[in-house]
Amino acid sequence: MSDRPVVLFLCVHNSGRSVAGRVLCDHYADGRIEVLSGGSEPGERLNPSIVAVLAERGLDASAEFPKAVTDDMARAADVVVTMGCGDACPVYPGTRVVGWELEDPAGLSPEEVRPIVDDIDRRVRALVDELVPGGSRVDG
Repeated sequence: MSDRPVVLFLCVHNSGRSVAGRVLCDHYADGRIEVLSGGSEPGERLNPSIVAVLAERGLDASAEFPKAVTDDMARAADVVVTMGCGDACPVYPGTRVVGWELEDPAGLSPEEVRPIVDDIDRRVRALVDELVPGGSRVDG
């Protein structure tokens, strides 16, 4: 792993879970981790409930958009976090893969999505604490 680890969050549509993981990890790592996200079958737009729940936490997902995971992204990653993309997620020898079983937020309301984002938040903080000195920089 380099001085600045690379974490890749993957889910099927790259519109909900992996976007939440990317935004939360970027927030807590405060530039100490390069954070990527992608999907095996990218959706057309971000999940509005995920965006709303992130906004409630003061996190802006407006720069995000669903994108396909590329070979280069997967090869660059020190850690790949899969979030429901099954066998469609590319994995390479020597790359650490962490599988997070999470409910698919598609079609759910913000109230229903909140516990999913809470779970992702908890897992992201633990990952950041493990990967970088000083751990997650929590501001609230």
